[in-house]
Amino acid sequence: MNAIAQNPNECFCLVEIIELKWLLTGHGVPLHVERLQTDRQYALATLARAAQVPNPGLQAAAARLRGLLGLDSAT
Repeated sequence: MNAIAQNPNECFCLVEIIELKWLLTGHGVPLHVERLQTDRQYALATLARAAQVPNPGLQAAAARLRGLLGLDSAT
């Protein structure tokens, strides 16, 4: 891969998204990376679902990602 990240925070956020993707996959929940980054409603629904899974690591990853994506104050 020859892509160069414009913003180091974008790389960090992508790493968090991929972590969440694999954690959710382990619980049978699919995650579409690009859609999570561009579709606010999908992101909110996916992160809410992740928060309901009885796995503290997964819940923590979802909470971190909510903050990184600026969805903490979402209603």
